[in-house]
Amino acid sequence: MTGVAPVTARAMRGLALAQIRFVTPVRPGAADGPTARVYRQMEREFGVLAPPVALHSPAPEVMTAAWLMLRETLIAPGTVDRAVREAVAAAVSTANTCPYCVSVHGATLRGLAGGQAAGAIAAGRVAEVAEERLREAAHWATATALRPRAGEAPHVPFTAAEAPEYIGVAVVFHYLNRMVNAFLEDAPMPASAPRAGLGMVQRVLSHVIRGASRRTGGAGASLGLLPQEPEPADLLWARANPHIAQAFARAAGAVDRAARQVVAPGVMDVLDRELKVWDGAPRGLGRGWVEAPLAELAPADRPAGRLALLVAFASYQIDAAVIEAYRKDRPDDADLVVLASWAALSAARRIGSWMPAAPAANGGPGTG
Repeated sequence: MTGVAPVTARAMRGLALAQIRFVTPVRPGAADGPTARVYRQMEREFGVLAPPVALHSPAPEVMTAAWLMLRETLIAPGTVDRAVREAVAAAVSTANTCPYCVSVHGATLRGLAGGQAAGAIAAGRVAEVAEERLREAAHWATATALRPRAGEAPHVPFTAAEAPEYIGVAVVFHYLNRMVNAFLEDAPMPASAPRAGLGMVQRVLSHVIRGASRRTGGAGASLGLLPQEPEPADLLWARANPHIAQAFARAAGAVDRAARQVVAPGVMDVLDRELKVWDGAPRGLGRGWVEAPLAELAPADRPAGRLALLVAFASYQIDAAVIEAYRKDRPDDADLVVLASWAALSAARRIGSWMPAAPAANGGPGTG
C-alpha cells in the first residue's frame, strides 16, 4: 500500500476489523486469492480496509461483489462530483437509520464541501442544505427510498448520462446500510472505545479517504475481479454507464450463485413475495409483522426466514438472538454472510427498480 505509512496502515486495519461483530473477518496477513486482491485495491483506492466491505470476507465472492458496486459508483472517477455522490450516500444512510455510514460519509462530505451540508443531512434536515446541488441530490436520495405514487415522483436532479452514478450510489448504500446495521457497531470505532474520540476518528478517516482519491485507477478497474454477466432487467437504470452496469450485473450474479447454495427455496419465495408489495416504508418498531410470512415456512427454515426479512426490511432490529437462532443449524460464517447479502441486495435492487433513471422533458419528475 502506498501513500499511508505502514505503521498507520496496520493500526487502521486493526481498528477496522475490531468493529465487526457476529463473524470473524479474514485478517490481511492471512488473505489470499480474491480476498487479497480486494483488500489491496480497497486500501489503495479507498484509503482504509473499509469494515462494510471487510465484514463480507468469510464469503470472498460476495465480498468482491460488494467492492465492485461500491468502487464503481462512489470511488471511481465519473461525471458526477464526489461531493454530490457522498451527499447521496449520507442521505440514504440517514433514511435507513444507519449511524455508522452517516458518520463515515458525513465526515467525507464535510471534508469535501464543508460541515453545513453534512450536518443538515445527518440531522434529517435536507431542506436546510445551503448548496443547491447537494440539497437536490440529498432530497432525491431521501425521497426515492419510498416508491413514488402516481404523479408524485420527486424532481430528478441529474441527466440521463449521470443517472447510473446517482442511482448506483443510492442502491449500493441501501445494500451496505443493511449489512452494516447487522454486522458493525453504530460508529466507526470499537464498542469499547470512548465515544468522545469519534470526532478525531471522523477527521482521520475523512483525510485518508480523500487522500486515496489520488491513487484511484480508472472506471472499470475492479471488473476483472468477477466474471462478466448478462444485465438483469431490474438494473436497466445502469445501462448508460457500461462499467456501473457490469459492476452490478457481476455482483448480482455472484450473490445469486452463492445464495442458491445456502438459502432454502421457501425462504427465497417468502422474501420475493414480500418485496413485490413493499413500498419502502418501515415495518414498525416491533417484529410482529415477521410472524405471518414465517408461518408459511417449515420450522427448520424459520430462523433463516426471520433473519432475511429483518435484513431486508428492518436491519436495525437485528440482535444477537436473531443471529444465534440462525447459527444453531448453520454455524458457518460464510453462510451467514451470504444469506444477509442476498436479502440486503434483494431489497436494494427492489428500491432501485422504482427510481426514475431520466428527467422528464419539462424538467419535473423523471421517468424510468
